[in-house]
Amino acid sequence: MRKTTLLAAAAGLALASAAHAQQQPAPTQPPTAPAAPSAQPAVPTIQSVNIVDITELPKDTQTQVNQVIAQRGEAGLRKLRSSIDATPKVKSALQAKGLTSAQVVAASMNTAGALTLITKKAS
Repeated sequence: MRKTTLLAAAAGLALASAAHAQQQPAPTQPPTAPAAPSAQPAVPTIQSVNIVDITELPKDTQTQVNQVIAQRGEAGLRKLRSSIDATPKVKSALQAKGLTSAQVVAASMNTAGALTLITKKAS
């Protein structure tokens, strides 16, 4: 259960980082020396998208997801949703289920590239 929560937070950061990286302007000068290897692990490529409503999760997991949402705040949620909208594969998977990024409250991606979006209907 805790792993799911951590993965949800990590995936949100991964999607946000990917969107942020796409928005950065290109450097004006090419680097003169080869870049040093990055200390960060590579973000896996999205291979599949699974969409789960929060009500389908066990109660304990629902509680953990709600805690992550509360900790992340509205700004984090907006960042996650804009990252989703900037990723055509993810956006089209939501649309195929009749959903939009506005209904996504958390995301989780495993190392094999399976992205899970947790949605919540407006109450």
